[in-house]
Amino acid sequence: MTAASVDIAALSALEQAAQKLLAAGRFEEAEALLAPSLASGTGPLRLWRLLAHALRPQGKLAATRTIQEMLVANLPGDYPLRFDLAETLLLLGEFERGWREYRYRYSLAHTTRFERKVQLPRWDGQPLPGKTLLIHDEQGYGDTFQFMRMVPWAKARSGARVVLEVNAEALPLARRIKGYDALVVRGELPPAFDQHCEMMSLPMAMQLKLADLPCETPYLSADPERVAHWRARLADLPRPLVALVWAGRPTHGNDANRSLPLARLAPLESTGASFVSIQKGPAEAQASTPPAGMPLLALSDEIRDFEDTAAILTVVDLLISVDSSPVHLAGALGRPVWVMLPFVPDWRWLLGRDDSPWYPSMRLYRQPRRGDWDSVMQALAADLTRVVTDTRRSTELHTAP
Repeated sequence: MTAASVDIAALSALEQAAQKLLAAGRFEEAEALLAPSLASGTGPLRLWRLLAHALRPQGKLAATRTIQEMLVANLPGDYPLRFDLAETLLLLGEFERGWREYRYRYSLAHTTRFERKVQLPRWDGQPLPGKTLLIHDEQGYGDTFQFMRMVPWAKARSGARVVLEVNAEALPLARRIKGYDALVVRGELPPAFDQHCEMMSLPMAMQLKLADLPCETPYLSADPERVAHWRARLADLPRPLVALVWAGRPTHGNDANRSLPLARLAPLESTGASFVSIQKGPAEAQASTPPAGMPLLALSDEIRDFEDTAAILTVVDLLISVDSSPVHLAGALGRPVWVMLPFVPDWRWLLGRDDSPWYPSMRLYRQPRRGDWDSVMQALAADLTRVVTDTRRSTELHTAP
């Protein structure tokens, strides 16, 4: 056996061992395993890629970015690497380059099904007088709610006739926004258009900066008839009334970090608030066995669509939720929402702040350490107790003779 073959075998064994540690969430151990082989600043690029995967979940974003930029410089055609860099840049608030790299999202195995094979130019933010621009959604419901705000901007910037295409679930809400000339549902043939732009490519086309946010809010509104229905449905519950969502879509790539069981919300029971569950999906069954002493009304079976969710969020005093589509809906409606975030969150929540530039009505509750939901619950419970006290004091003042 030659020395070269021994080196290849050792490299393969090291790579496999690191991959097993990463898969098990043992990121510190993976870093410790890989670091000696890369201490000189050189080494196989695939080991550097694994090291970046070990560093990012630990919150070591500066080191992660340095490695990712080196990898992209050496492997410019590796689009998953470019997407990883995009998410790091956006998380750090570096929007200018972040949006440019984010365009590579359609080159990933799990996003190719979202890409539209449009044989016409993608809009680059230039004026299009006398032309038609198709703006279409692409990924999750939360993405659609978040970036519908930019449709009026695109209309003003382009000067074009704007056709907006959205998924069927968001269509009723989209009917009440401004900035388009025609509205179609995804899956139907849109009218003829000259250029197109995915909703999440609007920031790149329009060179969106943090200083441009949040724009006009609220930009979504609930159906008045649905609001009247839910106001009557919830009228007998004591205030403040808090909606809960504790789990996101199970197929989401980061769901294990962002979701939690309802039982973890037990510290909220002692606050004195009234709770309603608007949780959908497999986790909604947990609402039938809430934490002991928690007054929780399960509404999931009564929620037909996002129109109902929007109306409920308009009626309740607060939404407390993990990172999922209802937080974007609440923020777009201008409703109070507290979001429980993992230690290293999705890029749109940025770092080191308890507010969101996207939504003025939002407050962020971050894990101080990876996996530390207990600290999040303690902070939520303390703040919610103050809300309950203030609400009751205000009620007493208004009802006093």
